[in-house]
Amino acid sequence: MAYADGFLIPVPTKNLAAYRKMSQKAGEVWMDHGALDYKECVGDDLSHQSMTASFEKTLGLKRGESVVFSWILYKDRAHRDRVNKKVMADPRLAEMMNMKNSPFDPKRMNYGGFDVIVDMAPAKARKAPPKKKAAKKSR
Repeated sequence: MAYADGFLIPVPTKNLAAYRKMSQKAGEVWMDHGALDYKECVGDDLSHQSMTASFEKTLGLKRGESVVFSWILYKDRAHRDRVNKKVMADPRLAEMMNMKNSPFDPKRMNYGGFDVIVDMAPAKARKAPPKKKAAKKSR
């Protein structure tokens, strides 16, 4: 079954353009080395009054920060380990690892590897439900 690396990152809102530029480059590195998918998403609808937990609380979000949720998809854990080994040796990534110029505080990033337990294909790739046969009219 597939495997995903997931990230939850507080990013100063004023740095989102720089973060996007950096993550675009990082995504190219991961995809070049075999990742199946790479997504970076910024929080938009995060305030849900009925929930006891929130992304903001989990991250200790400060005023002027945005939540970035991202993931990288692989065939399985072994594939992830092979891809990440190549990524970590790629000189393009080494340039981005200079934490002095980072658009976010890497110490506050949440990261983990996840076994995928449900994997739905995009709607266009899923088969449409079978059409019901029209009932025959009786005379």
